[in-house]
Amino acid sequence: MSIRVTQKSYKVSTSGPRAFSSRSYTSGPGARISSSSFSRVGSSSFRGGLGGRYGGASRMGGITAVTVNQSLLSPLNLEVDPNIQAVRTQEKEQIKTLNNKFASFIDKVRFLEQQNKMLETKWSLLQQQKTARSNMDNMFESYINNLRRQLETLGQEKLKLEAELGNMQGLVEDFKNKYEDEINKRTEMENEFVLIKKDVDEAYMNKVELESRLEGLTDEINFLRQLYEEEIRELQSQISDSIIAEVKAQYEEIANRSRAEAESMYQIKYEELQSLAGKHGDDLRRTKTEISEMNRNISRLQAEIEGLKGQRASLEAAIADAEQRGELAIKDANAKLSELEAALQQAKQDMARRLREYQELMNVKLALDIEIATYRKLLEGEESRLESGMQNMSIHMKTTSGYGGGLSSAYGGLTSPGLSYGLGSSFGSGAGSSSFSRTSSSRAVVVKKIETRDGKLVSESSDVLPK
Repeated sequence: MSIRVTQKSYKVSTSGPRAFSSRSYTSGPGARISSSSFSRVGSSSFRGGLGGRYGGASRMGGITAVTVNQSLLSPLNLEVDPNIQAVRTQEKEQIKTLNNKFASFIDKVRFLEQQNKMLETKWSLLQQQKTARSNMDNMFESYINNLRRQLETLGQEKLKLEAELGNMQGLVEDFKNKYEDEINKRTEMENEFVLIKKDVDEAYMNKVELESRLEGLTDEINFLRQLYEEEIRELQSQISDSIIAEVKAQYEEIANRSRAEAESMYQIKYEELQSLAGKHGDDLRRTKTEISEMNRNISRLQAEIEGLKGQRASLEAAIADAEQRGELAIKDANAKLSELEAALQQAKQDMARRLREYQELMNVKLALDIEIATYRKLLEGEESRLESGMQNMSIHMKTTSGYGGGLSSAYGGLTSPGLSYGLGSSFGSGAGSSSFSRTSSSRAVVVKKIETRDGKLVSESSDVLPK
């Protein structure tokens, strides 16, 4: 007896259309029916058989074709276009953008290949285990816990960076206040410098005025001296008595007293001007020193403020990058988790379907075994009938395999949908009959034997065979 069984394999891809293929096997008696395969592209794959065993590995799908801008393939216009430079620049930018997208796509494909290899390794390790239950839930839970730990770490880093940012902002505010205070002090010092400079200018003008007055007085004294000497010479030429001598003494005394008063007054004014000029010069030098020191402090504070601004910008960029990476990691994990859950659900459905098919095949096998046993009993009964001289025997059989067929009185063969088998010999009798029927409502096998002689019922018996 030969059995022809048609098996079907399904291939489901998340990134492409579903593919269906069927294969037919022909096996002889005792041959094992091959298993069907199920694969899912882009995630872990499963291969189910009659025994409920998983197997297989995932494979990456083909790279999606890159879209080409057809405007770049158009022929060049030989006419001079005033906007040709802008068009070329735009085309270069488009090419750069496409290259960047292609590079990022290649990186993503490589990353997915690495993830796929990692999942294949994990799946092969799970296959090598001799346990009947799948550890996919534990693996998913550990993977989710790992992602949660990474998310918590990123959250802690974010809080830490936010605290550092707050500290930096406080330092920036302090330095800003100090800078404003220094600016106010500088303004006050500049105002004081202007006032001191005004006083110095006034003192200098007073000095110049006093020097001019001193020169005037000196010229006047010299003129009076010359006049006095001239008068003395005239008087000496005219008068030579004691009165002239007395007058001369009086004039000399007056002149000496006037000269001493003028010299003392000039000396006092000169000393006052020198002391005032020295005092203002010291104040001016001290003010210049303070102003230069303030300028250096202002430059240093400005440099520190710029450095703190750069640190703040880098910290804000790091925080934004960390938030973006955390969100991308969470989205990627959720997407992978949903894909793996869908694959697991599909595998469970496929496993249930395979089990149903296996149960149906076992039912078919049981029905075939029962039929073979029935034919064996028929052959044995026919041989015993021929030996004992029986004339007629009728056997009725009912099964629940879901197929319908019949057996003629000549026992020529049996046909059923999906199965092809037959017996090599036939039997016949004068007036006896034998029939075989199958229904889908019951699961018991009833063998009924009826013996007749010369058209009369001799004996009738029925046996119920276990399924």
